Amino acid sequence: MTTPTPPDITVAPQPPSSPLPPLLAPWTGPYGGVPPWHQVTPPQFPAAFAAGIALRREEILAITTSPEPPTWANTIEALERAGRPLGRVLVLFSVMSSNANTPEYQALDREWSPVLTAADDAIRLDGALFTRVAAVHATRATAGLTADQLRLTERTYDAFVRQGARLGADAKAELSRLNQELARAFSEFSTRVLAAEDAWTVLAHEDDLAGLPASLVSAYRAAADERQLPGQWVVVHTRSSVDPFLTHSARRDLRARLWTAFKQRGDTGGPTDTNALVARIVGLRAERAAVLGFPSHAHWRLDDTMAGTPERATALMLKVWAPAVARVREEVADMQAIAAAEAPGITIEPWDYLYYAEQVRRDRYALDTSELTPYFELNSMIAASYAMAARLYGLTFTEITGTVPVFHPDVRVFEVTDTESGRHIGLFYRDDFARQYKRSGAWAAAYRDQRLWDGPVTAIASNNNNFVKGAAGEPVLISLDDARTLFHEFGHALHGLLMEVTYPGLAETPYDFVELPSQVHEHWVLTRDLLDTYATHYQTKAPMPQALVDKVRRASTFNQGYATVEYLAPALVDMRLHTRPDGLVDPAAFERETLAAIGAPREVAMRHRLPHFTHLFASDAYSAGYYSYLWADVMASDTWAAFEEAGSPWAPEVADAFRRLILASGNSIDRAEAYRQFRGRDPEVTALLTHRGFPTDGRAS
Repeated sequence: MTTPTPPDITVAPQPPSSPLPPLLAPWTGPYGGVPPWHQVTPPQFPAAFAAGIALRREEILAITTSPEPPTWANTIEALERAGRPLGRVLVLFSVMSSNANTPEYQALDREWSPVLTAADDAIRLDGALFTRVAAVHATRATAGLTADQLRLTERTYDAFVRQGARLGADAKAELSRLNQELARAFSEFSTRVLAAEDAWTVLAHEDDLAGLPASLVSAYRAAADERQLPGQWVVVHTRSSVDPFLTHSARRDLRARLWTAFKQRGDTGGPTDTNALVARIVGLRAERAAVLGFPSHAHWRLDDTMAGTPERATALMLKVWAPAVARVREEVADMQAIAAAEAPGITIEPWDYLYYAEQVRRDRYALDTSELTPYFELNSMIAASYAMAARLYGLTFTEITGTVPVFHPDVRVFEVTDTESGRHIGLFYRDDFARQYKRSGAWAAAYRDQRLWDGPVTAIASNNNNFVKGAAGEPVLISLDDARTLFHEFGHALHGLLMEVTYPGLAETPYDFVELPSQVHEHWVLTRDLLDTYATHYQTKAPMPQALVDKVRRASTFNQGYATVEYLAPALVDMRLHTRPDGLVDPAAFERETLAAIGAPREVAMRHRLPHFTHLFASDAYSAGYYSYLWADVMASDTWAAFEEAGSPWAPEVADAFRRLILASGNSIDRAEAYRQFRGRDPEVTALLTHRGFPTDGRAS
C-alpha cells in the first residue's frame, strides 16, 4: 500500500523579519536537507500548523490580488510554489502519526484535522483563485506553454472543478462542512482502530505451541519479553504475526480464538467499536457527492482514474471473481478430505483455511512453507531488493544510518546513487518492525518529492513494515509472503526515487496506477540470481536448493483461489458500499448481505472487514478504490510478461523502457497512453489469469 503523496517540502528562505517555527523551516544538512526528526515533539505542532496555514494564505492572497492579468507564471506556477512550509510540517506530522501515534499525536490529529481541511477548502473553493486558474486554462492553447505546463494547467483546472470550485456560495459552505466532518470522523476511526490493534494473544503453555516452527516460537517469546511477560509467548495482532500462527498451529481452538480476535478488531462494542463511524462516513460521503453533482461517492472518486467509472472497475473484478470462487471450492474440497481423515466431523472454517492449505501443499507438492523461512532472513532480503534495483536501474544503496536524524532507533537510512556516475538520486528511510502506537500493515510514504523546476530537488522515500523482531542477537526470519511485501513496498519507493518530473504537481498518479510499480517488483523475489546470492540459509549460508525452488514454482498457483477471494471480497464490498446514492447503511448487515449476494465462500473471510478497513475510513485515499490493486495487477502481470517474452527478468531494453515510460514520467502524460507506449498496446488481463492459474478462455473452472 502507498499513502497519498504529501505536498512539496522545499522552500525559499524567508525574510529575517518573519522567523518560522522550527518545524516549518527549510530542511538543512546534507543531501539537500533532511527531516529534522531530532527536533520533532508534539507540543511544537500547533504553532507550526497555525503559522503554516497563515503563510500559505498570504501566498494565495498574493495570487488572487495581483493587478496583472492571469498568466501561467503568476497563477499556475505561483500556486505550485505556495504552501511549502506547511507541506514540510504536514510530512513530519504524517510520519509521526503513522509510525509513533502516541495519545499526544492522536489528540493533535483530532484537533487539527478539521482545521487543516477547512484551510484546504478555503483554497479549493476560492472564487477569485479559480477565476484566474480558469483564465489561464481558457488560453492554454495559444499561450506558448510547454507540454508539461499544458498538462499541469489542465490537471490543476480539472482538480478545482472536481473539488467544487464552480459551486455556488451555499453549496461551497455545505461542502466545506462535510469535508470537516469527514476529517473528524477519519481521525476518530484511526484512533479507535489503533487502540483495537494494540492487542495480542498470550500463549501460556508449551502445548499452545504445537506445530509452530522454532523460529516462530522464538519470535513470539521475544514479543512476550518486550511486553514484560516472561516465560510466555505473545502473538501480536498484526498480519505478519497472526498468519504464520494460523498456517502452522495444530491447536484448532487457538486458531479459532486468534482468528476471531484479529477479524473482530473494531467490532467488539465499547470504546474501540467503529461501526457507527463507518455508517457516518459513508453517509457524509454520499451527501458530499450529491453536493458535487455526482451519482455517488464512487463516481466522484473514479472520475480521475484509469478505470473512469465504477462500472468498469466492477466489470474487471467480476471477470476474476468467478474463476476465483470456483478455485476456492476446489481448494476447500482438497482440504476437507485431509481434515476428515485427520479428525472426522471437522468442517473447514475460516480459521482452518491456511492450516489445511499447508497440509495440502505438503501432500501435493512436498512443500512445507516452514522450509522456506530459514532462507528469508530480513537483512538478506533487504539486500536482495537493493540488488534488484542495481541490476534493473543501475542504483546503489549505501547505508548512512547514524549520520542523519531518525524518529526511532529502528529506522535505517540509505543514500541512493547512480552506480555508473555516482550522482546522488535521493535518500531512503526504512522502519521495519512492529511496535506500540505504529499503525498496522505495510506502506510507503514520500518525505520529499523529486522535481526539476525551482530546484532541482531530489526525492526522499520511505518504507514501513510490521515485521516481528526476533530475540536479541537472533536473525529475523520472514515468510515468502513477507518477502513479497518487502519487495512490493520497495517498488513504491523506487517509483518515487526514479521519478524525473519537472513540476511536483505532475508527480501524483491515479490510485489505480500507483500500485503497478509495487506489484510488478514482487515478481523478482524468486528469480534464481537473487536466490543464489541472498536466499541463503541463515545458519549454513547454503543457497536455497534448486529442488526447493522448483517446489515453490510448481506450487506458484496453489491457493490462488483463497488469495484472490480474500482480496476481491472487500474490494467488491467497498465498491457496492460507495455506489449507494443515499449512503444509508448498517455496516454489519451490509457486509453480510453483500457477501451473500456475490456468492462469497463462507470459508474465506475478507482480508479487511469494514470495522478496521483503514484503507477506506482513515481517509479518502482508497475509498471506492480498493479495486485498484487488481486493476494495477493486470498491468503488473502484463509487464512481467514483457520480461518473460524478452527471455530474461533482467532484459535491459524492457527495464529501460519501464523506467523511462512508467516510473520516471510521473503523470506528465496520461497513464493509459504511457502504458501503450511501453507495451505497444493496452494491458491484457490474460497474463494475470495465467499467473494466478485461472482459465483464460472464459470458463469458470
